[in-house]
Amino acid sequence: MNLINIENITKYYTDTPLFENASFTVDEMEKIGIIGINGTGKTTLLKMLIGAEVPDQGSITRANHLVIRYLPQNPDFQKDRTVLEAVMEGNHTPENEWSLESDAKTMLQRLGIVAYEQKVDTLSGGQRKRIALANTLLAKADILVLDEPTNHLDSYMADWLEEYLKNYRGALVMVTHDRYFLDSVSNRIVEIDKGKIYSYQTNYTGFLELKAQREEMELATERKRQSILRVEIEWMKRGARARSTKQKAHIQRYENLAAQKGPQQDAQLELSSVSTRMGKSTIELQHITKGYDGKRLINDFSYIFLKNDRIGFIGENGCGKTTLMKIICGVESPDSGEVLTGQTIQIGYYAQEIQNDVQAGLAYMKPDMRVIDYIRNTAEYVQTVDGSISASVMLDRFLFPPEKQYGLLGKLSGGERRRLNLLRVLMEAPNVLILDEPTNDLDIQTLTILEDYLDHFDGIVIAVSHDRYFLDRVVRRIFAFQEGTIRQYEGGFTDYQARRQQEETVRSEENETKSTEKKAAVSLKTVKNRQEKLKFTYKEQKEYETIEEEITSLEEKLQKLETEMIENGYDFVKLNELTIEKESIEQLLEEKMERWMYLQDLAEKIAQQNK
Repeated sequence: MNLINIENITKYYTDTPLFENASFTVDEMEKIGIIGINGTGKTTLLKMLIGAEVPDQGSITRANHLVIRYLPQNPDFQKDRTVLEAVMEGNHTPENEWSLESDAKTMLQRLGIVAYEQKVDTLSGGQRKRIALANTLLAKADILVLDEPTNHLDSYMADWLEEYLKNYRGALVMVTHDRYFLDSVSNRIVEIDKGKIYSYQTNYTGFLELKAQREEMELATERKRQSILRVEIEWMKRGARARSTKQKAHIQRYENLAAQKGPQQDAQLELSSVSTRMGKSTIELQHITKGYDGKRLINDFSYIFLKNDRIGFIGENGCGKTTLMKIICGVESPDSGEVLTGQTIQIGYYAQEIQNDVQAGLAYMKPDMRVIDYIRNTAEYVQTVDGSISASVMLDRFLFPPEKQYGLLGKLSGGERRRLNLLRVLMEAPNVLILDEPTNDLDIQTLTILEDYLDHFDGIVIAVSHDRYFLDRVVRRIFAFQEGTIRQYEGGFTDYQARRQQEETVRSEENETKSTEKKAAVSLKTVKNRQEKLKFTYKEQKEYETIEEEITSLEEKLQKLETEMIENGYDFVKLNELTIEKESIEQLLEEKMERWMYLQDLAEKIAQQNK
């Protein structure tokens, strides 16, 4: 069933056309991923889907009684709301009157937030985004519209959200640059390209193949058009009679062909800055310790960064990754320990949140500042492999054409601001790049080019990221924040995951062995106590008389729970509660069965002894 139908829409942002006669539909149960370079109108399309914006031309039709929930890129909350109030807001219904608060707390826990009474106004941008995500997912809706849902989620939260959305019984439309996430969740990719909307009934991997085929077909059509044009031009040059009907027809045909637009080539982001020469001394961290409010985040961490190191730091939100990056930059000081930085080291710090850059002494993005002035404040010229290049030319290479360079920063999209900030960092010609969540808000095309640039970057790359694809693509060593310590793993994120899985398996086997040994010791002790004269204690006798009824009762509860789980398969929160209860009863049933076997065996031995 068709839920939303967009027909022949045209939309302008200032003087720039975002969409021209574009069409798009959303059907039941579709999982749609929207992609395109920053500034092409992805967020605008989402806002038109929910009715927050209207097209300049064209029509948008929605099914009757359609319920849509929207996660904005930068959510707003009412003043003085607590975390729990913000999550529950707009989600009250007669059906969930008694369960809403419990469901809200469960959702928040999944997203790493447990301070339910804290004021939302005091939280970071990442925490606010997760609260908004919990509020959006808590509601029952026909369509979820999510703008960058994986931003500010650690890998464990992203894995959970991935599974949740794959099992979600409704339509999903999302903008995300997480390529593994897109590949796993989406069954349709919608690309915005030069004002047009292209739809591909496949996941991200399939999209890459189909897009290459589409572009090849467009180029083949253009080659054919140019060939016909050459023939027409030659024919006209022969000077046939001007008044003949055939001549007029050829002229008309030529004019029609010449008026057709060929396929436009994408403007390509160019990264080609030259890094500063690095001497023998790099950056050495000696026994770094740091904490806040009595909580220790970094404990006695030491590491010497090697030339051309590619290092990734991962861990839960709030574990201290950004704090460590600021310590390396010299923005913050450790509680103890020392950072030794070589004389030739030039650090380029790409911060997670641009609005916080002013605290780090970096170029602050004032909304009323012109784009070109923001870059000129860093450098008027930059040395590249092509020689000395002006700030204006570098802006053009970073997909900011002259007409945008004198526009205001406040008019840029979130992704465009991030791309501009990346240019500012690279214009400093660093030989150590520190990238704190570089994949947040950057489009996939920019990320691909950035990854290729980092392959050839002559220096050290240190990245904090939750983007599994980016980590696999760029880093060769991972440091994971785990339970107050920082552990080292070789390879990318997939290698880290495999190693962690191996560690969990070994730990589980060790616990199982210890449990078996403990049970065997208890059984041996019991047997020794019974060797002189076997008989039931008073407690064992009462237990033996009732244990079969208890086992029957547990089996009935288990069967009832399994039925409820099937009935509530669509309700993740309820399903989670039932699963926990089921696991508890299964464990209790297993213990009762083992106890029954022991008592039954003892009863048989007592009967034999008394014969």
